[in-house]
Amino acid sequence: MVSQEDKLRRIIDLGYEISQIKDIDLLLEKILLEARGFTNCDAGSIYVREGDQLIFRYAQNDTMQKRLPPGKKLPFTTFKVPISNTSIAGYVAANGSILNIADVYEVGSSFPFSFNRSYDEVTGYRTCSMLTIPLQNFRGDVIGILQLINAMDIDSSTIPFARDDEEIILYFANNAANAIERAKMTREIILRMNKMAELRDPKETGPHVNRVAAYSVALYEAWAFKNMVPQTEIDKNRDVLRMSAMLHDVGKVAISDNILKKPGRFTPEEFQVMKLHTLFGANLFSDIYSDFDESAAIVAFSHHERWDGNGYPGHIDPLTQKALPGYEKDDGLAMGKRGEEIPFFGRIVALADVYDALSCKRCYKEAWNENEVLDTIRGEAGKQFDPELVEVFLDNIDTFRQLEMLYPDHAE
Repeated sequence: MVSQEDKLRRIIDLGYEISQIKDIDLLLEKILLEARGFTNCDAGSIYVREGDQLIFRYAQNDTMQKRLPPGKKLPFTTFKVPISNTSIAGYVAANGSILNIADVYEVGSSFPFSFNRSYDEVTGYRTCSMLTIPLQNFRGDVIGILQLINAMDIDSSTIPFARDDEEIILYFANNAANAIERAKMTREIILRMNKMAELRDPKETGPHVNRVAAYSVALYEAWAFKNMVPQTEIDKNRDVLRMSAMLHDVGKVAISDNILKKPGRFTPEEFQVMKLHTLFGANLFSDIYSDFDESAAIVAFSHHERWDGNGYPGHIDPLTQKALPGYEKDDGLAMGKRGEEIPFFGRIVALADVYDALSCKRCYKEAWNENEVLDTIRGEAGKQFDPELVEVFLDNIDTFRQLEMLYPDHAE
């Protein structure tokens, strides 16, 4: 039997762990996972407040997960719930108090809220006990909702959530809320950096960079699962990769409008100037203060390299913009990096970026249909893209389809 003192110590440790995660999406996943582990529950979800609504942002469900093949994730979805007394999550957000229900199917008519059974009816899952906790920041504002579902005993039977755990889990939720606010601020700073690029190049939209980041993390996770990478390393890499991928083209802010906004095809001279955005982006992070700085520089510098060596900028010094000794071509330009010379994160973002560019409408083209996109990527395995990553990508295309729906272009 775990004592309350041990539980409190664990909650304090978790407060430190979540404070180290910078990306908002990965932080939400970590908060939910740890809260579920602490209460030993089967499922849960997180809502984030936007105005007078709650946005359903993340869910986990062990029972449903076990029905999927190894390495696959539950389908992504998102919807909105009004902050009002009509739903359980809305009620907790409106009142700022924890709600512990032994069986949501038995909520009486004396309560203003009711449980929506539609998910259970579609999936065959049976939601029973539910602990819904407000995520309140240090000002007392409710910034989201943590909802835990179906506490389990040692025999994996559903039981009510323990009343004794409510105070401790509320303490964790308050720490989580403050971590979420910090992560949201980090995300906003990154998006504002991208808005500068978007002012210069309308292709660099918020939804585009969010999709590229989400695709990059999903591709890395699937590759890591296939290659049995330890979870601690996966967690560390996901955080820096996601933020770095969002800034892959931030160097375009330094490219002249005469070139960046040219409607037609570039001349060879203009294309050489355009290539410099990879160097400008890398130089923004040349002062390395963290793993993020190092990763962002690598991604910005290498996401236009090609597996066959025909990409750019190649073996070049970002500061002097000159080819490294021994890597000059006959024309004086740098040889492209090839194969595993290209940093791994750069190879990941290269594939994610092209997939999004082909799949979405741009000012100069319509979106390609999925068969065209997949045929192109399949045909570029071993040419433009790392062939192993292409294989992993094609094996997990359902995940990419779901992620695309989370960041639609019309959301901006």
